[in-house]
Amino acid sequence: MLIKGYLDGPLVAGESLLDRPGFWSSHLLAMCGDGACAERPVPEWFGDDGADVDALSEVLFDPERWPVFRVPAEDGPGAVVIYRNLVGDYGTDYLLIHPDSSRAQRLAGRERAVPAIGLTWHELVRIADNPSAGAEGAQHKAVRLLLLLPLLADADLPEAARERITVALTATCAPQDTAATTAEHLLAHLERRPRHDPTWESPLSGGPTTGRRSGTP
Repeated sequence: MLIKGYLDGPLVAGESLLDRPGFWSSHLLAMCGDGACAERPVPEWFGDDGADVDALSEVLFDPERWPVFRVPAEDGPGAVVIYRNLVGDYGTDYLLIHPDSSRAQRLAGRERAVPAIGLTWHELVRIADNPSAGAEGAQHKAVRLLLLLPLLADADLPEAARERITVALTATCAPQDTAATTAEHLLAHLERRPRHDPTWESPLSGGPTTGRRSGTP
């Protein structure tokens, strides 16, 4: 697989892993472990167990095959999530793919933690709710939302945000009786961040991203 503007690593399509037990805890559990959560994060919050995570990690973090999760959008930029399994430099890269651009724009990277920059809730929902039926990649809105959730950097969330995340979690097999609490854990880190600066230009506009790290890897 080739992504214009991203030259690192042996990239392979990763969407087949989205339904594997252990994926969502592998992808999201780090958001709950930054000190904002009073409880120890566990895979069971996402409907997984430790054995699920261990089994999937052999595939998800294989340095010979870097899983790529594509989130194409019908109108405007889509996104790509890449598990950068470089030995000694593991992380997760998030790219914006502009339809009219020949190169991907690196929005943020996550190095075992939630990035300090990213998307507002409005930007996140815009991508999640506008799948491109004619493109390869994740099409389910709940899956798209959760794939990009680590990019959320907006402390000024609407009331509907927690409910939307709760519904997305249950749609991906998180226990219904604890999904709302899990959504709270996922969002707790935002309370410790500065409010989103309204003077920043949206990375989705294709313009400069003042106050954000941008560019290609």
